[in-house]
Amino acid sequence: MNYKRDILFLEPIFQERIWGGTKLADEFGYEIPSELTGECWAVSGHPNGQSIIKNGPFEGMALGDLYVEERDLFGNYDSEKFPLLTKILDANQDLSVQVHPNDEYAHAHENGELGKTECWYVIDCEKDAEIIFGHTAETKEEFVARIEKGEWNQLLTRVSVKPGDFFYVPSGTIHALCSGVLILETQQSSDTTYRVYDYDRKDKEGNARELHIEKSIDVSTIPHTNVNVTPEFFEQDGTKVTTYVNAEYFSVYKWDVIGSFESVQDKHFLIGSVIEGSGEVKLDGATHPLKKGDHFIIPFGAGEFTIEGDLQLIVSHP
Repeated sequence: MNYKRDILFLEPIFQERIWGGTKLADEFGYEIPSELTGECWAVSGHPNGQSIIKNGPFEGMALGDLYVEERDLFGNYDSEKFPLLTKILDANQDLSVQVHPNDEYAHAHENGELGKTECWYVIDCEKDAEIIFGHTAETKEEFVARIEKGEWNQLLTRVSVKPGDFFYVPSGTIHALCSGVLILETQQSSDTTYRVYDYDRKDKEGNARELHIEKSIDVSTIPHTNVNVTPEFFEQDGTKVTTYVNAEYFSVYKWDVIGSFESVQDKHFLIGSVIEGSGEVKLDGATHPLKKGDHFIIPFGAGEFTIEGDLQLIVSHP
């Protein structure tokens, strides 16, 4: 097919969650399905919720289908499935304490699913907001004993957060967002979560939510290993570029654009999410407006592009 390497804009999918709220509507203007909307799957090729292309010759196609049928748009990346998933999460209440498997365990136990390493950029949060990140157990025996005794306060490590914080969350990390936190998450394209503890909550039918204790014990990193993120910065023509992580599954950046920022798309593909402000992006003679809540992919081989305006973006690639 002959087509210009134009930018692909995406229509998000929304997921209702027991812990969700209305911030995805309040902050981003999205039309959400209910007042318990916890997740915006903004850039997703996962079968449990695929983003839809909004523009151009592929308008109306699901991202996962486009990835399979037009792999050269993604630099013929070496993965049968679209490899990344970008979400925005509204933790109106505490999320369950959870852990994710690595690729090997997920492939063996979850029907070939990918593992789930992820990272979080804190868009906003309430004063004194926290997350659960890691645990205190030094041995597997101590870990199991504290779970069996329900000694959650002794086991779980709480960390204070503020807007602009960034956390890298490898598979095997015990973690949870707590109430009042709004994040953008970049992760492997996986929907496998093992719940360790859920505050004895009931679902809307009055049933206790399923826990996955044995699998959680299998995959948890013991003792907890902290992966410290040391951001790196550079400035170009008034734009500040922050590199948070260059890791096995993804690289993640923040672009604070003021004025005009020129760059070259030389990756397999580039994902952009506007988290604040507005402007426009120019590529190959076409100009597209950008506003808070927009998500897009710049495909392989697109070359030089320009972003203009006053806006903040989280940018990633595999």
